[in-house]
Amino acid sequence: MHPDDVPEPTLPPGVAAVLSVLKSSALVVDAEGNVLKASAPAIAMGLVRGHDITEEELADLVRQVRRDGQIRETELLMRRQGLPPRHVTARVAPLSSQLVLALVEDRTRERRVESIRRDFVANVSHELKTPVGAIKLLSDAVIDAADDPEAVQRFAGRMRTESERLARLVQQIIELSRLQGDDPLDEPADVQVDKIITRAVDENVTDAKTRNIQLTQDGTHGLVLLGNREQVAVAVSNLVANAVAYSPEGSTVVVSATGHESAVDLSVTDRGIGIPANELDRIFERFYRVDPARHRSTGGTGLGLSIVKHVAASHGGEVKVWSVEGQGSTFTLTLPRKPGRPGGTAPETDLQSSLPQANGLEGTRPQKKKESA
Repeated sequence: MHPDDVPEPTLPPGVAAVLSVLKSSALVVDAEGNVLKASAPAIAMGLVRGHDITEEELADLVRQVRRDGQIRETELLMRRQGLPPRHVTARVAPLSSQLVLALVEDRTRERRVESIRRDFVANVSHELKTPVGAIKLLSDAVIDAADDPEAVQRFAGRMRTESERLARLVQQIIELSRLQGDDPLDEPADVQVDKIITRAVDENVTDAKTRNIQLTQDGTHGLVLLGNREQVAVAVSNLVANAVAYSPEGSTVVVSATGHESAVDLSVTDRGIGIPANELDRIFERFYRVDPARHRSTGGTGLGLSIVKHVAASHGGEVKVWSVEGQGSTFTLTLPRKPGRPGGTAPETDLQSSLPQANGLEGTRPQKKKESA
C-alpha cells in the first residue's frame, strides 16, 4: 500500500462529544503532530493555531508520549505578548495507537491565591512581631525601673499603645477573613446611613481631638441603603480613621452622604498629605502603605482600605478615591440604596442643618475641591 493511501486516523466514537462539554482545554493530536480536534477552551487559551500546537513544551511532551506510550504530566508557563503569563498543568496520554490526548488546566488563579496567601501570612507575622516584641521589651523595662514610678508610668503608657495596636491588627485580620470571599450578601437589610456616620465619628473622635482635627458631618439626612450594618459601619469607620491618621493637626475631616436614584455615596474628605498618582492603584492592597515610614506613628495596620474594598465588593458596590499630593483625598464608598423612601422615617434633608454639631465638634461645610486633571 502506498503511504499516501494510509487512512487518516479518526476520532474514537464519543471523543468529540466529550471534548465539546469539557471545561478543560483538550487536544487530540495525530501521529504527525497535527491537531485533529481541539476543545473550545483550548482554542480560547491560544494552545492551537490552525492544526499546530503553539506551545513548544507541550508539543515536545506530545512527541515523547507518542514515542513510548507513557503518560506524562508537567507544569508549563505560557507567555503571550502583551498579556500576563499563565500557569498551566498539562497531562498527556495515548488515546490509541496513532492518537494522543492532551488535557491542559489553567492554574493561574490558584497560583495567584497561593502567592497572596503566602504574602499575607508573612506580612501578618511581621506585623504581629513588632508590637509583641515591643511589649516584651517594655515589660522588661518596667521590671528594671520598679523603683522609679515616673519611668514605670511612661513605659506602661507605651505598653498600652502597643497593645492597642496589636488589638486593632488582630480585629482587622478577623474582619478581613470574614470578607475576603467577596460573596454577595444573603439577606441585605435596611441600614440607616445617619447612624453609620454618627458611629464612625464617635469611634474616631478621641483620636481626632488628640490631634486637634475637626470631624464634621455633611450631606443628606434620612438616607437608607441595603446591606450589612456591621460591615458598612466598619468600612466607614476605617475610612474616617485613615483620614484622621494622615491629616495634619488643626485640619478638618468631613464625612458626607449623597443619595442617587439607586445608590448612596458615603464620602470621607481630608486635607492631608494626599496620595501620589502612581500609588493610587495599589492603596487597597493588604498591608500596602503609601508612606511606610509614617505608619508606626499613626498606628495604622495597612488593612483598613483593603477591608473597605471587600465590603464594597460584597455589597455589589465600589470604592473610589480622588487625591492630589499636598491637597488631600476623598474616598467614596458607593452602596446600593433601598428603593423608595422607607416608611416612617424623616424626609431627606440637609444633614448639616439637621445636625449642627457632630458629637461635640462644631460642623462647617467644606469647600468643594476642584476636579483633578
